[in-house]
Amino acid sequence: MIVLGIESSCDETSVAVYSSEKGTLCSRTFSQADIHASFGGVIPEVASRNHIQKIEPLYHACMKDAALTGMDLDIIGVTNAPGLIGALFVGVSFAKGLGYALHKPVVPVHHLAAHILAAELSYPDLKPPYTALIVSGGHTHIFDIDEALNFTLIGRTIDDAAGEVFDKTAKVMGGPYPGGIFIQNLAEKGNRHAVKFPQAFKGEIKFSFSGLKTAVMNTIQKEQFCLEDIAASFQWTVASTLADKTFQAASLFKRDKIVVGGGVAANQEIRCVFNERAESYENINVYFPEPARCTDNGEMIAYAAYRFYRFRNFLNYKGSAYDTKHSIGLL
Repeated sequence: MIVLGIESSCDETSVAVYSSEKGTLCSRTFSQADIHASFGGVIPEVASRNHIQKIEPLYHACMKDAALTGMDLDIIGVTNAPGLIGALFVGVSFAKGLGYALHKPVVPVHHLAAHILAAELSYPDLKPPYTALIVSGGHTHIFDIDEALNFTLIGRTIDDAAGEVFDKTAKVMGGPYPGGIFIQNLAEKGNRHAVKFPQAFKGEIKFSFSGLKTAVMNTIQKEQFCLEDIAASFQWTVASTLADKTFQAASLFKRDKIVVGGGVAANQEIRCVFNERAESYENINVYFPEPARCTDNGEMIAYAAYRFYRFRNFLNYKGSAYDTKHSIGLL
């Protein structure tokens, strides 16, 4: 089966082709990070306009890379939620138009599910059931995934997402947007245990990072610690909080595998802390996709579309209304 994947949920326009026999045949991404950096964040209207300009050229370039035509495709997968509504509209409209012209089925893909399943691209033998943490600029959620690809929400942030608090912390330190790399580089020169920052909801499987953000701002104003130590301690606190609650969830659901996905999962300290924590759990293994597969990409959409189409399972979510229950079929 050959699957086209289209991603346009935020500020990356990405197209990829996945083959169930040969793996990823091509993947092309246009990032708008430099465009939005001057604004200090993503501007939805600007993002949508850039998606419109880039999506068709990326599709043609990707098909040329793979030496395929549209008629060689079996299905088309596209991100349909969550994300910026205008940005999503561009990707979904292109996918539906292409599907109509080629007479190919179009499979809607939930963005968070694709980030989680991206780990299976890096580890072909990895299959559910497992516990999954999705950690990105807009989301910090823990799911339980069963053999039939049913996603059950276990816990989420009640305020800022982990990636958001990285960006806001970098801003108060005088760093650029996005702030993850700035914090990571600064933290390499600091002591992760220099500052004792608060961890919210200890013992509970839910997150809150707004208090941590405030604590960092107050610590900077007191000028008692250097920025390197503050960055290292902040980063370790986020990583430790994520690990504590994810391992708690895995133990609760008796899962022996943990998958961590999303843009923030590329952070080296988070990877380090999760691997350190796994050493104290003899029967739990941790899986991270390669850093390039942590960011938004069409490859994960194509693969997720393939997985859901095979199961004829177009996302059964069990969780709060905040996360929207999706019982969706072909677009």
